[in-house]
Amino acid sequence: MATDLHELLRSLRVWDPEVTELPVFAPEAAPGEPLPLFTAWFAEAVAAGEREPHTMTLATADEEGLPDARIVMLHGADADGWSFATHATSRKGHQLAARPYASLTFYWPVHGRQIRVRGPVSAAPAREAQADLHARSTGALAAALTGRQSEVLGSLEELARVSQSAWEAAQEDPTAESPTWTLYHLHPDEVEFFQGDERRRHVRLSYRRDGAGWAKVLLWP
Repeated sequence: MATDLHELLRSLRVWDPEVTELPVFAPEAAPGEPLPLFTAWFAEAVAAGEREPHTMTLATADEEGLPDARIVMLHGADADGWSFATHATSRKGHQLAARPYASLTFYWPVHGRQIRVRGPVSAAPAREAQADLHARSTGALAAALTGRQSEVLGSLEELARVSQSAWEAAQEDPTAESPTWTLYHLHPDEVEFFQGDERRRHVRLSYRRDGAGWAKVLLWP
């Protein structure tokens, strides 16, 4: 097995036609708003067997404007925006408090598709955040009850003890609340849909806020 980074990189192929069938995207037929197209592409990614299509990159900036990014889970997308959750006391929570603006990126290689969403972010009411949390698994509740996200950890043994206690609490009371758990809504100013093409004639369709509606423009790949 090759272990040299440069050798490994040279051995990789993007959208190999032997394993990937890239759909044709006709932007002129796209709906007037981005959410229906996002929903359609998401459903197609699920149907095609894309692993964890609901994971996305969340990019934020700190008080000094320095960028940060991590993978989080999409909790929903509707008229309120694209939603995700975290502790308000986490690193991303502090960054969103300082600069309430973010971007999301989805990448679904099974179809060579990428979606970028960016705009201002707001926190949902606490009751909405707790309801969203309680609709999820015991493991998700236990993780939220563990808390301390982004704090310095003394040891893995300490993590195991606190996590076990949180699991027991979640199993004993499925409605237990995590005070710092926060549901965020990103209200998009721009949503871009990227469809890869084997000849590198990638199609990029950008929806941009235009008053109460949306304007659609094509971008050079």
